[in-house]
Amino acid sequence: MRDYEVIIGLETHIQLNTETKIFCSCKADSWEDEPNTNICPVCSGLPGVLPVLNAEAVRKGAILAAAMHAQINPKSYFDRKNYFYPDLPKGYQISQFDKPIGKGGYMDLPMENGDVRRVRIHNLHLEEDAGKTKTEHGMRLLDFNRCGVPLVEMVTEPDLRSGDEAAQYLIRLRQLLRWIGVSEADMERGHLRCDANVSIRECGSTVLNTKTEIKNVNSIDSVRQAIGEEAKRQIELVESGGTVQSYTLDWDADRGKLSKMRSKETEADYRYFREPDLLPVVLSSEEIEAVYTGLPELPLARRARFEQEYQLSAYDAEILTSERSLSDYYEAAVAAFTGEAKTVANWMMNDLSRLLNELGKTADQLVLKPENLAEIISMVDEGKINAATGKSLLKKVEETGKAPAAIVEDEGLGLIADSDALRSQIETILAGAPDEVAIFRAGKESLLGWFVGQVMRSSGGKADPKRTREILLELLNKD
Repeated sequence: MRDYEVIIGLETHIQLNTETKIFCSCKADSWEDEPNTNICPVCSGLPGVLPVLNAEAVRKGAILAAAMHAQINPKSYFDRKNYFYPDLPKGYQISQFDKPIGKGGYMDLPMENGDVRRVRIHNLHLEEDAGKTKTEHGMRLLDFNRCGVPLVEMVTEPDLRSGDEAAQYLIRLRQLLRWIGVSEADMERGHLRCDANVSIRECGSTVLNTKTEIKNVNSIDSVRQAIGEEAKRQIELVESGGTVQSYTLDWDADRGKLSKMRSKETEADYRYFREPDLLPVVLSSEEIEAVYTGLPELPLARRARFEQEYQLSAYDAEILTSERSLSDYYEAAVAAFTGEAKTVANWMMNDLSRLLNELGKTADQLVLKPENLAEIISMVDEGKINAATGKSLLKKVEETGKAPAAIVEDEGLGLIADSDALRSQIETILAGAPDEVAIFRAGKESLLGWFVGQVMRSSGGKADPKRTREILLELLNKD
């Protein structure tokens, strides 16, 4: 068998998290609404209505274009994309064609081997969503609630080479969308949808062969699996003497199978022309400049800075920049802590992450503020409380909103560091264990841990471990 290379381009539809739809005042996110209850004459395509452009959709589309390193066009146009399908009530979709809001752009993907794969963006444009079709009891049912929801469609160049790379692209894109605040990017709720264009060619060739398009993939794992199945099918077909036909394929996640839906459309089939009911979208140079300058530090740039500035490993920096609120929390905690940044990272990746998972919250939703975390870590480092108490304080601060020091004072959680008080407790314990003292003095120094445990049990875990060991050694080594 010859060696083949898989060529992949992705088309992603990104639902912008505006309050209302792109051309009317119906609410945009109607996931939980009853079918056909969140519609009006505009989004349901009744005759004689006129669309009114949602400025917030334009703003968020421009932010995404800037974050993807694209050029924001100062003048863009809407076009009619003509096709007939039951869930498209107007018989056309308002989209953008040759003059979209964004031009060019790219996303860099860090690879496991340390390389970076640059995925170029072919097209980035605004459009309205269509409705939803489903079949029940042998009937085809239509729900127009999603009609008119604002989308950005983003099409990559054929720069991806495997299902795993496609999955990585979607993971990074989802992270970016949430980071810049333009979409919730929840694939289960349809906020981020993906179609995959797949073709194969012999290794070393530069020809782009006939591609197929895979639709109805609603999870990142499904994208990975569907691309793998289609690449395998095409290779087997070509090896057996067949040719790949340009088809749109349907992915059945339950069966893990692809099936043919229809022949694939071309741009000419859609008969694009300018949307006569909408004016051009015009953005001033000041507005465009404000979008670029208003971008936050993006995830990969922040990850690289965390590695350099805080001397974190690539793994630690990746975890702490997985969400913007988590990375903001980390930086605020480091700023409030006088010790090592790595110490804060360890607490956040273990104990704070556990708390976030238990509560189902993001870092910015916590009652426990970064300065509270820094205070807790400082008290542990300074020997005022032990590590177990520090970990329990995270939840207590979250539940009560009280300062960590106040909880320690109110509940008597501080360590006993007073030498006289500790010495008195230790002398009592040693007096009650003459046999163990004799065995230790005879050379079995491993018994020290047993004595420390007795002191901790006697003090309810409040004895300062370091000072306890010092006093024990002093008394046990006395003649």
